[in-house]
Amino acid sequence: MILALTASYATDVFAAPQKAEGRILVGTQAGLSDNELDKILKPHGGKAIGHIRQINLHVVQVPPQAEEAVARALTKNPHVKFAEPDMLVEAEQIPDDPNYASAWHLPKIQAPTAWDNSQGSGVIIAILDTGVDASHPDLAGNLVAGWNPVSGNTDTSDVYGHGTKVAGSAAAMANNGVGVVGVAGSARIMPIRITNDPTGYAYWSNIANGLTWAADHGAQVANISYEATSSSSIASAAQYLRSKGGVTVVAAGNSSTDPGYSDSPYMISVSATDSNDAKASWSNFGYFVDVAAPGVSIWTTTNGGGYGAVSGTSFASPVTAGVVALMMAANPSLPPATLEQVLENTATDLGDAGWDTAYGYGRVNAAAAVQTALQTQAADTQAPSTSITSPSSGSKVAGVATVSVSANDNVGVTRVELYAAGKLVASDTTAPFGFSWDTTAQADGATSLVAYAYDAAGNKGISSNVSVTVDNIPDVADTLAPTVQISNPVNGAKLIGTNITINVNASDNVGVTRTTCAVDGQVLGISSSATLKCTWNIKKVAAGIHNISATAEDAAGNKSTTSIQVTK
Repeated sequence: MILALTASYATDVFAAPQKAEGRILVGTQAGLSDNELDKILKPHGGKAIGHIRQINLHVVQVPPQAEEAVARALTKNPHVKFAEPDMLVEAEQIPDDPNYASAWHLPKIQAPTAWDNSQGSGVIIAILDTGVDASHPDLAGNLVAGWNPVSGNTDTSDVYGHGTKVAGSAAAMANNGVGVVGVAGSARIMPIRITNDPTGYAYWSNIANGLTWAADHGAQVANISYEATSSSSIASAAQYLRSKGGVTVVAAGNSSTDPGYSDSPYMISVSATDSNDAKASWSNFGYFVDVAAPGVSIWTTTNGGGYGAVSGTSFASPVTAGVVALMMAANPSLPPATLEQVLENTATDLGDAGWDTAYGYGRVNAAAAVQTALQTQAADTQAPSTSITSPSSGSKVAGVATVSVSANDNVGVTRVELYAAGKLVASDTTAPFGFSWDTTAQADGATSLVAYAYDAAGNKGISSNVSVTVDNIPDVADTLAPTVQISNPVNGAKLIGTNITINVNASDNVGVTRTTCAVDGQVLGISSSATLKCTWNIKKVAAGIHNISATAEDAAGNKSTTSIQVTK
């Protein structure tokens, strides 16, 4: 099922991202069935209402006001990779002078020099945004079919105007004699409309859904000019695109703060610079920033067929996406990890020497990036390494078992497959690689597990076999008590002497765990086996009749007692 979610909120501008009421996003292990997911969600009042199967992401309805509490609880389940609120985020745009008509950013990144070698021909850039004006003279010729994951249809018209500006920044048509040119003017534009709201706000769930659709329909570069870096759901979709050879570029944000995000290995985060190569005052910064790009007064296409100048990391991001498209067209054999490495290594260093929180590795340099891409050899013959880290060999498993796999590659792992007794359990495209294996579909007894890890070049790594025992036979309740007898002395015996030996013997259908002997209620001895020998000193015992008893017990707690009488 492809999910389609619509926004229902006031159109006032939010000071910070808002979470969807009564809805969270849950990433699960590969292979987890819908039935097992329902069992996990039910105690928390949750219900799955949407599923992006390619990345094992579920949209889950939860009680209102319980979103974060339920998400925290679910992350403790071994079958759940992550759980997070479905956040509502805005386009990263800053208002600017619509009459400013300078394409200063193109010579700044040396795009004209790069165009001598590449203009992005043949590369599809997915623009995940508010839609694109399909009739714009500088965009129409570059458009390919897109998608609207909110409505579940092909309506990608621009509801806010932001997406048309972003698309033009990346790939407005080159050499058509009108308007402006994008960084990759011969690349194709795939419009993915992730919102139906006229204010441009979009949910993480729709961004992840749209990115997954784009990956399945030929997108090689994806641009997200929204706050996406902190979302595990969007990171899963970006990793899915990466597994198909694609690159995801995202805006760093316009709050002039360090939001404390971790660096994402699956997304290129871009801060914004001005014409003097200074960081824009409003641009976010932090450890998650990979590169910087022009984002102040960028002349681009606008909704309705016009042009205007815009500012924001929303436009630094597609400028960077355009550079990536130029590199891809110049050398289509380069995998995503190499493309990102070349982009960073060729960036013009700004600020502190080397990487820094304001500019990352520096401001993108299209000419240097394309030239280096042309000179880079991409042959990859090294297979990934992989191992099953849990369960260990010799383990006993039952029910739905969790299987964890470690996989690493010199370029990047695109997917991991798990096999049980030679049969495919599931395929996982997102790290950490984990599987929910329903062992009830397997015959009881010894079963061999093996994992295969693949990279983009098709190299395959194979793990060592892990042998486990499937044991789904239910334990039968033990209700049978042991039998016990006193073999010495015999019932009715007359005791003679000082020390009397009492011999106790017991047996059980499963096993005796405890035997006890006692005289007149006083315990003389205890054993953890089925036999017991006690010594009873009768020197000071009063004359008369005495009671000797013996008790046997098994692991289920079943007991039996026998007794005899003797006379002194």
